[in-house]
Amino acid sequence: MIHLQQAPQPSPEPVGIAQKLCQSLEDDIVTGVLVPGARLEETQLAKRFGVSRTPVREALQLLTATELAEKIPNRGVYVSLATPERLTAMFESMAELEGTCGRLAAKRMTSGERHALEELHHELAHAMRAGDSLAYESQNREFHNAIYAGTHNDVLVEVTQAVRRRVAPFRRVQFNSLPRLASSHEEHQGIVDAILRGDHKAAEELLYAHIMSVHDVSQEYLATLRAESDHQALLIAK
Repeated sequence: MIHLQQAPQPSPEPVGIAQKLCQSLEDDIVTGVLVPGARLEETQLAKRFGVSRTPVREALQLLTATELAEKIPNRGVYVSLATPERLTAMFESMAELEGTCGRLAAKRMTSGERHALEELHHELAHAMRAGDSLAYESQNREFHNAIYAGTHNDVLVEVTQAVRRRVAPFRRVQFNSLPRLASSHEEHQGIVDAILRGDHKAAEELLYAHIMSVHDVSQEYLATLRAESDHQALLIAK
């Protein structure tokens, strides 16, 4: 249950609540707790999280924007999963943007920013060796954000972060696999090396490939999830 302190006067806090609820639902969907076709009832979710229906309604609106849920007129909101084609389109967009960020970061990062990126990479190594997927996920976000910031292009950063949010639930799937943490860190090593030496072409290509590696992991996981859902549906129908 989420415990949140109520502000004495209207504030932007409800938006934060909705975002937290949305992320919780995203995690439930990509981990299979909420299966495709499951109805997302406002009343039940409000009771589960210990909040009013207003932030739940806002959270469901955010969730539909990620395409993990769809609102069916006169029926309600249901869990959905992106088709393989749609998921590929989203990851290709993410890969193009991250590649561009890598190219510009390799050209524009200051010496201090390059050093900070290298330090983040070392911190990720500790989390990877410890098998701490939660720490790795958090530090991985910082790592990529540092590359975005290194472009010194606020508009590109905003667009990239917006697309990242749409694929974030799928990107989180990779952190369930310890071997994938090792692969991710190895891919990061090549990216860091390219940026430190100012090789903008290599940085762009390596970041593109890095994101598409996550795409492959996500496609495999969701294919398994769909197969399980179809099997359950057959059992129910018998």
